Amino acid sequence: MYSILQRLFRNGAELNRRRRIVFIRPCCIGDAVMATAALAALRDAFPRAHISWAIGPWSARAVAHHPAIDAILDTGADLPLRSPGAYWRFLRQLRRGQFDLAVSLVRSPLMSLALYLSGIPVRAGLDSGGRGFGYNIRAPIDPSLRQHECEIYLQVIRAISGRASGVQANLPVTAGSRAAVRRRLAEARIAGSFIVAHPGGGGNPGAAMPSKRYPPAQFAEILNRVAAEREASVILLGGPSDADLVETVAERLKVAAHQWIRALSFPEIGALAVEGLLYLGNDSGLTHLAAASGAKTVM
Repeated sequence: MYSILQRLFRNGAELNRRRRIVFIRPCCIGDAVMATAALAALRDAFPRAHISWAIGPWSARAVAHHPAIDAILDTGADLPLRSPGAYWRFLRQLRRGQFDLAVSLVRSPLMSLALYLSGIPVRAGLDSGGRGFGYNIRAPIDPSLRQHECEIYLQVIRAISGRASGVQANLPVTAGSRAAVRRRLAEARIAGSFIVAHPGGGGNPGAAMPSKRYPPAQFAEILNRVAAEREASVILLGGPSDADLVETVAERLKVAAHQWIRALSFPEIGALAVEGLLYLGNDSGLTHLAAASGAKTVM
């Protein structure tokens, strides 16, 4: 079916000068962090353009401070394609934005159709199995080929500008976040080396994958070994739903441990991870955020 749609919808577009760009990766935190590589490459290609990131509020908290972003286009939900009402609202946002270039890092045919209906003249996006029929600049990807998600996203920028190299996921640590973290460390009387750890993860709006979490006993054992060897304390991070899990890990620790539940913003978590000896976490958005901030990270 998608192959037929691709023949009906025109491919190819003139870029010329693009002044208003919408960059689309609504969900989830890990994917949004991965998308910052493509964002940086897009900014390099269009240094004077106004770039709005269309993203849900859950994920926007992690990336909104990125210097390549001029504005956040709040999609109202991290998955705006899930209901007709949210879909129509998102379509109206695209139309009102007066964008002349859309960059989609979403594989869904519904996103492809939304951009076609938006009236945005130049629409670039991922084309997985023909699902990118609504784009007039298509970046074909092979679903059976194993590639890093950053590299997949960068293919869209290459299709637009012909170049996108030397960039990776990046969330620069701001001076304000670093100062806030140092104040909090001083208030908690944490001096010397410390390890930052998050035993949670595997949760996003509409999805829960607790199987991504390493068992608390083993998680604590890793922390005990590394902390003892490096004479370091441990800071355990978590959201409101992680309190019991963090407590379970803390009870098994043989070194000084601090439980910071919902204590920091996402930019501050990145700053804390960079200040620490090491960040240890599961396959989660927070771990990707720590790595993109420049921290030594073990997942």
